[in-house]
Amino acid sequence: MSHVERSLDRKIVVIGAGASGIACATKLLEYGFQNVLVVEAEERVGGRIHTIPFGDNVIDLGAQWCHGERDNIVYELTRRQEEELLESTGPVYENYQCVRSNREVVPENVASRLKAIVGDSLVSRQLELRHCSGSLGSYLTNKFYDTLRRPENADIDAVVAREFFDNYQKFENSVEASDTLDQVSGRGYLDYWECEGDILLNWKDKGYVELLKLLMRARELKSDLGVLDQRLLLGTRALKINWNRNDGRVELQLSNGENCIADHVVVTVSLGVLKEQHWRLFEPKLPVEKQRAIDGLAFGTVNKIFVEFPVAFWPDDWTGFTLLWRAEDLEDIRGTSRAWLEDVFGFYRVSYQPRILAGWITNVNGRHMETLPEDEILAGCMYLFRRFLHWNIPEPSSFRTSTWHTNENFRGSYSYRSMETENLGTGARELSHPLTVVSNTPERERAPAEELQQSRCDKPIVLFAGEASSEHYYSTVHGAVEAGWREAKRLADFYGQSASSRVNTKSQL
Repeated sequence: MSHVERSLDRKIVVIGAGASGIACATKLLEYGFQNVLVVEAEERVGGRIHTIPFGDNVIDLGAQWCHGERDNIVYELTRRQEEELLESTGPVYENYQCVRSNREVVPENVASRLKAIVGDSLVSRQLELRHCSGSLGSYLTNKFYDTLRRPENADIDAVVAREFFDNYQKFENSVEASDTLDQVSGRGYLDYWECEGDILLNWKDKGYVELLKLLMRARELKSDLGVLDQRLLLGTRALKINWNRNDGRVELQLSNGENCIADHVVVTVSLGVLKEQHWRLFEPKLPVEKQRAIDGLAFGTVNKIFVEFPVAFWPDDWTGFTLLWRAEDLEDIRGTSRAWLEDVFGFYRVSYQPRILAGWITNVNGRHMETLPEDEILAGCMYLFRRFLHWNIPEPSSFRTSTWHTNENFRGSYSYRSMETENLGTGARELSHPLTVVSNTPERERAPAEELQQSRCDKPIVLFAGEASSEHYYSTVHGAVEAGWREAKRLADFYGQSASSRVNTKSQL
């Protein structure tokens, strides 16, 4: 058996069938590896991509948009298709109304100027945060109120401005997945690279599941799982990863009672799962540098609330609203069972769903919401609608929320760079480093002389992917996909199976 044939026969197990795991597994198949197995704890593929039927079409409980165009691999994949899969969401998250808790709508000339103040700071952030030694929260607070004090803004009511900024911070927390902006590193914020182009491209009436179908070639092969058919083990959790065996292989203990021996394992579970389980998942324990990366990188929760009404009670040109709480009105809910509603920061229209409003909630209250009975959550939302809006609000016809934190297979939504990340001096690079061993198996001892040199190299035995392992595109699907491809290439390079090798790696997408 030739070296190439032996390489292609290596057993590779990918843990997690989210975007990163699917991207890694399908890319491994493109490189020519055939002995690939994907182990997924959920009874479905997709991970934090979760498209479900709801209302008139579908909704995405997790990833919703393709963020940007240039250098965005998700966007590039869709451009290779004959069908236009993406379109702009438009100004939904720009043209929203700012509504106070007494139903007063902030005049458009005031709201637009307040939006411009926070919008203008987006440009200056790229220069000023390089020299920032504090948090994103302290920077944004100083920036907002410094700008507000300029003479041209003297006519803006200070109370309304404070209410607006309180709401804006909640919105920014949803972008970062942070509990408070004081947790977010000012300098670390710049680690994220925004792709040029429209940052809110939606998947029309099909949902983000379309990306999974592209990666798996599901439509082309007329199969739900495409190239991963018969290569997926759903509803099965990895309980133990024994990565320091004498034979240079990995032993996996699975929740179905089976043990699996592999040459390589690619771990693509969420950072939230790693934080909770790494100490008992890996045997032996992870190196200190890896533990510091897992501990130092931050992982938060952002949840959605979808409310479907029998008819749209809002005007056609209305895109949604943000909730500006007056201080005296907050006293009505603080200290009560409805205190969690304070962190629902807005409800917005949903593309291709004419009767649905989607709300957003973050931090500890977002996590608390997941523990509440559905009827209590819905009653809270209706309280908000009827408190803030002046229209006659009908009873909803359907309702659904995401629950990313209480699900032990996720423990949150996505990662960010916190002050702790900065203090520990760690990051995605340390998380992405593979665990390596030197293999001295009999097979390698009998290998030809030219292969012995490779046998003396460190073998990447446990590899790490997922959005949190992306240096500059963390928290995104395109970051997750690129990370999966990165680790597939790492294995291909280790065995000399790069795109220029003898293996046919022509893109199957």
